[in-house]
Amino acid sequence: MFGLTGSERTTVRNVQLASLLALLAGMLNSVGFVAVSAYTSHMTGLTATVADSLVVGFDELAWLAVVALAAFVVGAMTCAVVFNWGRRRDLRGRYANVLVIEALLVLAFGLLAEQLHGPHRAFVFISVLGFTMGLQNAIITKLSGAQIRTTHVTGMITDIGIEIGKAAYRERTPGLPPVTADARKLGVLVLLVALFFMGGVLGALGYLRFGFPVVVPMALVLLVVASPPVLQDLRRRAQSD
Repeated sequence: MFGLTGSERTTVRNVQLASLLALLAGMLNSVGFVAVSAYTSHMTGLTATVADSLVVGFDELAWLAVVALAAFVVGAMTCAVVFNWGRRRDLRGRYANVLVIEALLVLAFGLLAEQLHGPHRAFVFISVLGFTMGLQNAIITKLSGAQIRTTHVTGMITDIGIEIGKAAYRERTPGLPPVTADARKLGVLVLLVALFFMGGVLGALGYLRFGFPVVVPMALVLLVVASPPVLQDLRRRAQSD
């Protein structure tokens, strides 16, 4: 577990970390929807909402979509800044630094969100969750070489359909290379979609039963997983001073 967020990446580690993040993303997305009726990782739907609202009129839901889009972009920007800062310094925690920020943000959200009241409560929630989704999507993109996404499933479900289509294809033209499905890729995609779905179910059920603290256990798990490389960098810096 402690090697999941280090600077040395392998395919297995990427899939293991992506599995954890897909579960967390599904949970956060579901909590956001149940709490304020908005999906915080669905950039396509949010963009469509803003476009439609320009024609039919802006309401609170449209402004929430604008805030969520902006927060997602800022989250991805923050990831790029933090990651490149760590990469330029050859830190072992170049990926983990971003994940520690995410874990602390989700932890604070889970512990403090219930204390927020007033008319702007929904905008605060959407800002935090959108930023977190942007942060997470950007870092998993970085460490997997843009091969894995965890905060949305459109691309993954598309690739699942493609691989199933390859498996269903029957060769009728002799002499040509066979059409072959990538069984391993298909398995990874199905796993990540299933975990995102499971996170959504757990998030909705947990929010209705426990409220926002339902995300605290996942935040703690992510913090434990992400901390070792960061602590190694801190110890190395202390020894060099």
